[in-house]
Amino acid sequence: MRPGGPPNLQQMMKQAQKMQQQLAAAQAELAQTELTGTAGGGLVTVTITGAGEVRAVKIDPKAVDPEDVETLEDLVLAAVRSAHDEVRKLTEEKMGPVAGGLGSLGLPGF
Repeated sequence: MRPGGPPNLQQMMKQAQKMQQQLAAAQAELAQTELTGTAGGGLVTVTITGAGEVRAVKIDPKAVDPEDVETLEDLVLAAVRSAHDEVRKLTEEKMGPVAGGLGSLGLPGF
């Protein structure tokens, strides 16, 4: 932006295009990344992509008790939540610098 004058529209468009490319690259990288979440000290492990797709669920036989299915269900849910937390952290790490740059364009809400 020029001091005291209107913003340079062409420069803003170039910045927006560059950020769009950076955002697309970060999204592609996230989609290819696999993260894991665990529960019960490793009794249940969930593998998830950065895009949120669950790829695998591993359950240690020690966690399987036919008399206590509820605990196993809780462990699976906790592992899924743990994996999603890892995705959120990675997303903030990868997308934060790109999203933070949107503020320099003077776009409302960014």
